[in-house]
Amino acid sequence: GEIGSITLEPGSQVEISLKPYEKLAEITSHLTQFYTELSNYADKIGAMVLDSGIQPVSTYNDIKIIPKQRYEYMTKYLPSKGSEPFIMMRETAGIQANFDYKSEEDAIEKLSISLKMSPVISAVYANSPVRKGKDTGYKSFRANSWLNVDEDRCGYISKKLFEKDNIFTFNDYTNILLDIPMIFIQRNNTYFSCNKTFREFMRDGHNGISANISDWQNHISLYFPDVRLKSYIEIRNHDAQNEIMTYSVPAFWKGIMYNKDAIEEIEKILSKYNYSNFIKLREESPKKAINAKLNNTPVIDLVKEFFEISRAGLEHGEDKYLEPVLEYINTKRTPADDIISQNKKLI
Repeated sequence: GEIGSITLEPGSQVEISLKPYEKLAEITSHLTQFYTELSNYADKIGAMVLDSGIQPVSTYNDIKIIPKQRYEYMTKYLPSKGSEPFIMMRETAGIQANFDYKSEEDAIEKLSISLKMSPVISAVYANSPVRKGKDTGYKSFRANSWLNVDEDRCGYISKKLFEKDNIFTFNDYTNILLDIPMIFIQRNNTYFSCNKTFREFMRDGHNGISANISDWQNHISLYFPDVRLKSYIEIRNHDAQNEIMTYSVPAFWKGIMYNKDAIEEIEKILSKYNYSNFIKLREESPKKAINAKLNNTPVIDLVKEFFEISRAGLEHGEDKYLEPVLEYINTKRTPADDIISQNKKLI
């Protein structure tokens, strides 16, 4: 519609994709309307809308995949690459925030800084500790499942993005994608398996089919790093949240992404860490969330600094959107901790 689109993800997770807006207030008013309509509809049919990063009771065996050929081909392909793609596809839900850029240099700077920050910020938004009705031992089981999907497609894109001088380019990103195996080719409504890399497909074709631009667009949509480079920057790594916590996600990133000083300040803070420190944090963050460490620095200390920097970068009055998440940060908790303590009461 006019404000965006509402679709279903593979396990019938409800997704709203808004059009781009300039003001946070426009985003929140559209989302409020969406939440109201969704919960009214759920009430009508006797259902409940969960604002959690994972389905806490049913597992993928009980969740039918929606009949969409794209998902059927992913279901065939991804188990050969990792142990938990079905958890990711059918059980989990996240929030993504998208930001435009004005040049290649600006894009790479935003991509690099948000990738480095992603395991720190996903720790703050950890909201998926319970699976099959039991505490998993992880604060974000959703983030953990992404570690076991397909390392070619997920994660940190390139070590170059973590090096001091940001020597990464659009060309580098394209070359990485060219060397990733395809999952399928689509022609009209017909799908074909194809495990050639896109480079091989461009060079040799496949069963008489030649590559075209929509094949490329399809291929890049099946690349799932924590932050994705498109004609905008797509920051993907947050567990789904309740309504007011959801508003804090675009607010936090807006305070950083459109503020040169904020980006430089964070680059300075993170410059003392190396690529392997970030790799380790990405593996540790789902389990420990804000109790994890980046090398020897407690994540909670970084979080406090980042949110202070973001708050300073927001327009007058917009920092109100950060209040719910700051309440968690100031008491050294995450939404996952609330769920864990409620779950103990239930048991």
